[in-house]
Amino acid sequence: MGLPGSGKTYLAERLVSLLDATWINADRIRNMVNDWNFTANGRLIQSHRMRNIADFETKIGRIVVCDFVCPTEETRQIFDADILIWMDTIKQGRFEDTNLMFQKPNQVDFHITEFNEHNHLDIVKELSHQKKLTKYAQ
Repeated sequence: MGLPGSGKTYLAERLVSLLDATWINADRIRNMVNDWNFTANGRLIQSHRMRNIADFETKIGRIVVCDFVCPTEETRQIFDADILIWMDTIKQGRFEDTNLMFQKPNQVDFHITEFNEHNHLDIVKELSHQKKLTKYAQ
């Protein structure tokens, strides 16, 4: 999770190939359901939607990587990721409404502060070491 433009999709794409995982991208899901509601309520709905899709995939045994903003503590609680990766690489995103509602997470598994070419490798190495590749990462 992280602000728009922080590198979520870039990281997710690389994680998916290393993990042979299913990739759920929030923009693709919004496009599929034609729902571009970015109000606080719209974000809650999107968190439920992303959670339901991720749960379906994990129930059939897939590792799932989701990338989306998930801007508030409430949206993160709804989604309830097993592994939370915060892309904290920018101070402001390109959408002022998102910047205003974005709440820094209290607890994360991976706090990425630098956009680089090895974050995905570092994450997979650590997850393998911890044996945490069980449900899904956000």
